[in-house]
Amino acid sequence: MTRDSAPGLLVLHAVRVIGFADTPVIAHRYGLDAAETEEELRDAEARGWVAHTAFAGTGGWSLTEPGRAENERRLAAELARVGGTEEVRDVYREFLPLNALLLRACTDWQLRPTAGDRLAVNDHSDPAWDARILSELADIDRAFLPLADRLGGVLTRFRGYDTRFTTALARARDGENSWVDRTDVDSCHRVWFELHEDLIATLGLDRHAEP
Repeated sequence: MTRDSAPGLLVLHAVRVIGFADTPVIAHRYGLDAAETEEELRDAEARGWVAHTAFAGTGGWSLTEPGRAENERRLAAELARVGGTEEVRDVYREFLPLNALLLRACTDWQLRPTAGDRLAVNDHSDPAWDARILSELADIDRAFLPLADRLGGVLTRFRGYDTRFTTALARARDGENSWVDRTDVDSCHRVWFELHEDLIATLGLDRHAEP
């Protein structure tokens, strides 16, 4: 049984996991043809599943509520087809403790409390503080690798999160601080956010109802 996803599903899902993006970015997410991606998006727009908005000289696609429902319906059907529901649920349960660690690490990367200000911004002037956080991210990276292998064995579209996270972490450890938490680069936080959204969408869960 094939582990590949249909292009229409991938286009809709790329919009979901990225959140808001233009056509080339959506096509790139799963290595799709740009013209085919544009056609799929226009069809989804006609069905009320995506909407295109533009402001300040930029534009992009986002999912509508019916689009989110359609995305989750397709994902559930795909997961049932390959018999991977329980495996992904098991991975998700093991993912949640790592998610808590990742969120704490990103908060510590942004804030470095002082005696007079518990919300003081981390100016990255304390090498020991930053080194501790990067070490914690490396632990998360190692712990995630077996989970990534299991997800990739269920569906091809799950592959790549581990290498993206490892690449972002390597750049951060080389001194590029933005690769920990910035949202406009493929940072550790951005990769992890997409992974989290992918898992909850695939399982039809509510991010805000998590323990």
